[in-house]
Amino acid sequence: MEWQDYLAELKRVKPLTQERERELWTAYKDQGDRTARSTLIRSYQPLVFRCARPFASMEGVMDVVQEGTVGLIEAAESYDYRRGVAFSLFAIHRIRGRMMDWLSAEVKRGTLMADFLPEDGELRCWEAIPDTETDIPAQLEKAELHSYLRNAVSRLPDRERHVINSIYMEEKTADIVAETMSLSVGSIYRLQKKGIQRIRGMLSRFAAK
Repeated sequence: MEWQDYLAELKRVKPLTQERERELWTAYKDQGDRTARSTLIRSYQPLVFRCARPFASMEGVMDVVQEGTVGLIEAAESYDYRRGVAFSLFAIHRIRGRMMDWLSAEVKRGTLMADFLPEDGELRCWEAIPDTETDIPAQLEKAELHSYLRNAVSRLPDRERHVINSIYMEEKTADIVAETMSLSVGSIYRLQKKGIQRIRGMLSRFAAK
């Protein structure tokens, strides 16, 4: 599954009421209902998403999601709903632990830049804990838009992509970009304008989805 497909799947996840969640935990833990288990894990997938979101630009982001999901499943299997601790608080440790273990291992193997690791070695997901004020669909739409924008820039012709990245991502001035590309400043502005027009065209198709 790709990141875009994952976001589309998350949009279909419906939040559980307290009463419904209690019913599901009772069915799973007391009666061994595997369907209830699957429903709970699916319903808490947004928790994994929010921990993985900082790595959305990383090529292996879905591996991060997979590790987080494994952590979520492990948490569900060891969770005791009778203790009165919110599952989100209980599960967050497993989710971020799994993600950080995978990221650290990839850095040691040399397949991932250390820049992707948090500076203090901690993946902060406390803000990821669901609450009644969280607008999950809005956050998903924003994340999907950012992902689509990155994809749109990557599809630009080489020179237009270089100009867009240099000016908007690296915050370089047009004259510096012109010098590095051995072009006139006017040419840089023209490439910038063409790139923006192409991106708008691609984003308009996103908005029409």
